[in-house]
Amino acid sequence: MSDAARPAALSGAARLAPLYAAQALATGATTVSTVLASLIMSGLGSEALSGLPSTLISAAAATSAGLFGALMLRRGRRTGLSVAFALGTAGALVGFLGARAGVTPLFLLGAMMMGAAQGGYQQARYAAAESVPEARRGTALGALMLMSVLGSFVMTGFSHPIERLGTALGATPEVTGWLVGGALLGVAALLILSWHPLSGPAAAKRERLSLAEAFRIPGVKSTALAVATAQGLMVTLMSLTPLRAHHMGLDHASIAALISGHILGMFGFGWLTGPLIDRLGLRFGYVSGALLLSAAALSALNGGQAWLAVSMFLLGLGWNLAFVAGSKALTRFPAAQGVTDALGYVAAGLGTLLGGAVIAQAGFPALAITCAVLAALPLVSAWRARPARA
Repeated sequence: MSDAARPAALSGAARLAPLYAAQALATGATTVSTVLASLIMSGLGSEALSGLPSTLISAAAATSAGLFGALMLRRGRRTGLSVAFALGTAGALVGFLGARAGVTPLFLLGAMMMGAAQGGYQQARYAAAESVPEARRGTALGALMLMSVLGSFVMTGFSHPIERLGTALGATPEVTGWLVGGALLGVAALLILSWHPLSGPAAAKRERLSLAEAFRIPGVKSTALAVATAQGLMVTLMSLTPLRAHHMGLDHASIAALISGHILGMFGFGWLTGPLIDRLGLRFGYVSGALLLSAAALSALNGGQAWLAVSMFLLGLGWNLAFVAGSKALTRFPAAQGVTDALGYVAAGLGTLLGGAVIAQAGFPALAITCAVLAALPLVSAWRARPARA
């Protein structure tokens, strides 16, 4: 059935259920590929390049985001998302085989494939927002965030079963997580086949807006700034804080707990942040997001597991607020969505690559202070945003 098919019998909630479930599983797989990749790289004997896998993931996502955006505009959301989930499944399996065999180039190839897939399936949030009136799009995005936390906790909350599976396979828990992530993406690919996206004359009219025209509209560039900043800072600290925790002597279960707190901040409060942004406007999301991102970076300066837990939670919540606000604004401009996502992945890739070098030369505190300063950039977006109910 084509993307144009819209069975009248399906309610809005029923239509969105496969999309939400698929995105929840994909988020669980993404947690593995971005958060644990630095530990795998370190285990392969390349700690100085611990940020490289995340950089390649972000670079591949940046390259593919615009391509997937164009594909979805031409062929529909379901086609683009199906391709993305299938590519992610293959990439996770390649990464698992490379890491288990100790073949670094093969592992990095799998990471790049996973990154390219993320550039596509992360755009599912726009599909969810398009299915509701504009005044409720923050709520729809928040609900998608809330569903995503379930998939993430499959990976982070079940660390001991993954450890046992790894023992049976002769692999570390971090490496085994990639195999489990591939399975999650495979199920997501099947789920998306039962999803029937909405489309209509108004959406079709917006889709004819060119990229150049979209970025000439006041507010689009500043929206892209907020999205790229939030994505870049979140991925950088999310990817490199576990390595800091590892150096502090924390075991796999403790690191998994840190990640769980981070995921809770990212997705667990979508039921609150989305409606708040609908009610209070984009400026609320940008300002509160910027303040929390800065607080997260500064909290990481303090030693101890408790402060790292606070930092990771605030990092997730700050990203949520700025990212949901920016994503809601971008639902009005489909032609700018893919490229804006690409900018976010570029920022994340540069952040993890340079962040690893900064840690090696000047230590983690230097990275944290730099991130705290950069977290002020969404305030520019707040200044440019519509004052109410944007």
